[in-house]
Formats: sequence, C-alpha cells, structure tokens
Amino acid sequence: MKRLFDLTADEVRQLSKDQLLDSLKLCEGRVMMSELMAHMPAILGDVSNAEVAAAFGADIIMVNTYDTTKPFIAGMDHEEPLKEVARLTGRVIAATLEPVDLSVQSGHYREKLSAGRLATVENVAHLIEQGVRIVLLTGNPSTFVSNEAILASIREIKNQFGDQIVIASGKMHSSGMLNESSGEMVQIADVDGFIDAGADIVLVPAPGTVPGFTTSKVEGLIGHIQRRGKLALTSIGTSQEGADVDTIRRIALEAKMAGSDIHHIGDCGMGPGMAIPENIMAYSTVIRGRRHTYRQMARSVLR
Repeated sequence: MKRLFDLTADEVRQLSKDQLLDSLKLCEGRVMMSELMAHMPAILGDVSNAEVAAAFGADIIMVNTYDTTKPFIAGMDHEEPLKEVARLTGRVIAATLEPVDLSVQSGHYREKLSAGRLATVENVAHLIEQGVRIVLLTGNPSTFVSNEAILASIREIKNQFGDQIVIASGKMHSSGMLNESSGEMVQIADVDGFIDAGADIVLVPAPGTVPGFTTSKVEGLIGHIQRRGKLALTSIGTSQEGADVDTIRRIALEAKMAGSDIHHIGDCGMGPGMAIPENIMAYSTVIRGRRHTYRQMARSVLR
C-alpha cells in the first residue's frame, strides 16, 4: 500500500475501505481535505470548486450541503455530480450528513434541513451509490447537531454499512448547541463514545479555531484517538479558512504538532463556498512541503 498522496487517480478508484484507511495512516499527518458547499456558485463559474480545490493541492474533496435525493454541485453539469467530481479530479470524495437532534428545545434560530441532508441509513446508501468514500457526521451552524445524535447515527450506519464506507464524526463548532460549545464541545468521553459506536475517524477543532481549543488540548484528544487505533481529523470550520495566509500557516503547523492525521479546511472563504484557494495551497505546503503539494497539483488524472 502507498501513501494517499502517492496514488494515481486510477489507484485511488480501486481502494477498498481498509486500504483507504491504511493509505491515510501511511501519510503521517500529511493529508489535505478541502470542503465545499454544493449549492454555492462556483468561484470560477464553469469550473467546479471541487476542481479548483484539487488543483491547489487537496487530497480529499469534502462536499457539504449536498442533498442525496437531489444531486447537485454548482459548476458540475452532470446527473451524477459526485461521480463526475471523482472522475475529473482523481481524488477521494467525502460528503457530510447531519445528525440533527430534534429533542433539543430552544428559542434560538434553527436551520431547517432537507430530508436528503440528514444522517440516515437511506442517505448513506445514496452516497455509496453515488461514489462517496467517506461520510462525515457533523453539523452546520444552527442545525442543532448534538454529540448524542452523532453517536446514535454512527451506530446505525456502522450496523448497515460498516464495511462499505469510512465513517468520520465530530463537531467543528457548536452547531447551535450552547451546552456543547467552546471548550465543552468535545471531551474524552465523546471520543470514546464515537469510537465504540464504530467511527473510523474522529474530528476535533484545529488549534486556535474554537475558544479553549489550545494546541495542548487538541494534542490530548488526538493522542487518545490514536491510542485507540483511529485517525484524527482536525478542522477549520469557523470561517478562518478566509483568514490571511499567516494565520492559516500557524493553524496548520499547530495542528501538525498536535498530531493530526488529516487536515480539513472549511467552506467559507469569502462567499464562494470554499476556502480561498491560496489558503489551501499554503496549508498543504506547511504540512508536507512544496514537493508533495506541487505533485498533487500537477499529477494528471489520466495516470
């Protein structure tokens, strides 16, 4: 097995779930994941944001706000947009689904989601059929996704599709849950719950992205995740993906020092539904240098 960033597009397509996880582990903290919002206009119009992210060094394309029952990605005029993204980029494709906690009663604004965006086994089945390799169970702002709801979703999905798709889970911000915000967002008990339920990858906020998530705190969580044999994903999900390059570089280095296996950069650069492209490249360059960044940027999908 080779490292993910050494694989050709043809080799990526042939990976099994276990091979994908091994390939990620072999990268030793040098995997770049870039997120995009499916419904937002493409920054370059007739070129999708997924293609832009891949061109700037992303190894994994994470599609957010995707409705499994109404397949659509802006800039991708195709009846099977996720498969087309995979074909055109040669990258691993991931997608988010949201375990909304309907038991939470709050006077705060709640974002209403379409049925195709919810974390159900039916929607996971759709994602698998549409070419997704990783499902990330997390929440967008004001959706009221709780750790308890994430836990329940992991169990259901693991039971139905545990050998078919990589399950990632966790929160990059509170998603409206005031009792699961700032330093209280994720605890060791939450990590253990996710892993016991069947998560392959556990997401935690990158250092400096959520109040209270210092490098030492993130390092402690990541160490626990890895001692339990799972991969750790650090995330920029607080609009800092639109910050200046120096801030991005600092977050990247702190996340690398904390032990992150996979580095996620979010979807809110300055309105285009993806991180500022230069920030994707800057982050990638910090965690693995120009050589591996430029190789990913330059490698043909025809290989």
